[in-house]
Amino acid sequence: MGSVGNRDDEVLHPMAHAPKSQFTINSRSAQTMTTRQRRDHPTISPVKLVGQIGGALVVLLSLFIELPGLDAAGTRMFGIFLAAILLWVTEAIPLAATAVLVIFLEVLLVSNKALLPVAEDAPAYTSFFGALANPVIILFLGGFMLADGAAKYRVDRALSAVLLKPFLGKPRLTVMGVMLITAILSMFMSNTATTATMFAVMMPVIMGLPEGRARTGIALSIPVAANVGGMGTPVGTPPNAIALGALDAAGISVTFLDWMLAAVPLMLIVLAVSWAFISWRYIPADAAFDIDTSARFDTSRNAKIFYVTSVVTILLWMTEALHGISANIVGFLPVVVLLIFKVMSGDDLRALDWPVLWLVAGGIALGSGVGATGLDAWMLGSIQWSAIPGVLLILVLALVGWVTSNVISHSASANLLVPMGMGLAATVSTSAAEIAIVLALGCSLGMCLPISTPPNAIAYSTGTTPTREMVVVGVVVGLTGIVLLAFVAPLTWGPLGVV
Repeated sequence: MGSVGNRDDEVLHPMAHAPKSQFTINSRSAQTMTTRQRRDHPTISPVKLVGQIGGALVVLLSLFIELPGLDAAGTRMFGIFLAAILLWVTEAIPLAATAVLVIFLEVLLVSNKALLPVAEDAPAYTSFFGALANPVIILFLGGFMLADGAAKYRVDRALSAVLLKPFLGKPRLTVMGVMLITAILSMFMSNTATTATMFAVMMPVIMGLPEGRARTGIALSIPVAANVGGMGTPVGTPPNAIALGALDAAGISVTFLDWMLAAVPLMLIVLAVSWAFISWRYIPADAAFDIDTSARFDTSRNAKIFYVTSVVTILLWMTEALHGISANIVGFLPVVVLLIFKVMSGDDLRALDWPVLWLVAGGIALGSGVGATGLDAWMLGSIQWSAIPGVLLILVLALVGWVTSNVISHSASANLLVPMGMGLAATVSTSAAEIAIVLALGCSLGMCLPISTPPNAIAYSTGTTPTREMVVVGVVVGLTGIVLLAFVAPLTWGPLGVV
């Protein structure tokens, strides 16, 4: 999540031009200098300091030692991998900064252009830089363009208002409508943008309720639905894109529709369970909600072009198996069309969430490096994975993804776990596609804390969702999803042709 810039030195003294004594002027100057010093030299928490120092040390040590069973490139890749874990877990530097650092270190230390000697068959340096333009990045870029266009032309607000009308009247039915609409929007928009949109629609309703369970319940329903809904499509949330990128790098094709066939049934069941639990625990049957559904669709030329482009893009994504055009290629369509017809401008393009795209690229590059240097086989070789029953293995992987993503970002969790998990496919009967999908969806189910995901943070910032209640709902929803993901969902993926 981004932070607001510090403007203290601009607003400390609104009467700056009034006559002052020399003492007052000097005091103001001293205060302003102190403010600037705090801004230019922010304090670093002990945890972040440990991450920075630890990350640097493991990379340096990997240059001077060679681990048994690994060559120089593998050892250095292990150092880069450990550094990425430390930096992502502690958030010692911004997540996107860690991602690009991973790419840079791979080029410098393990590629065919490494500064220190490596094997003759070292990966080409272009393979690491190429992660920044991986087809999955283009797919996500198209999704971001559609999401930002929906906000620009207020399609999200108007669509929410229209879709909510059939659910008005009974409070629990209204909560169902809010969750269903939030989930649908988050399948094609970022979870963060969807949550912000729905809170903009629902905050008057929430604040109009007396303090208590009803207010907490409807506020919690929005981030839960956004997190669950994001599981449904490849563009719904970064872990999905990270998994697709890793599969694509391994030569495994999972289409847009394949992903939806794997994830949407699970998403709908988890959403239904979430609604039932929130309604039972928080929403009285006699609660009254007064929701403004007066928003209207924009009928301008640009808005109409945006509507058509969005519908065509989504239809092409969902019918990839029929026309054979890759979803990644289709993802570039809205970027081109909306810019050509001036529906979106260069300013809109600059405003896209580029740090998320670079974070996904860093995860793709990390997975590529782990596989190319043999590090995956080395890390997994000490355990007899083949002796573990397939169902139990899936359960363990889903739980690891869920636990990890509750305490660090979903993207960082997927970046770390997907490359390692896919390495198991060579030693167990479970396919790489199934492992990658399980890990990505398991990461998306992590929503126990305000820090777990931006939608949770937005909900917490409204002051209507106590952390204890967020934990209760997060555990119920998360564990329900994990059980379904481990024991039920994979049974359908084979017959549906997903894996």
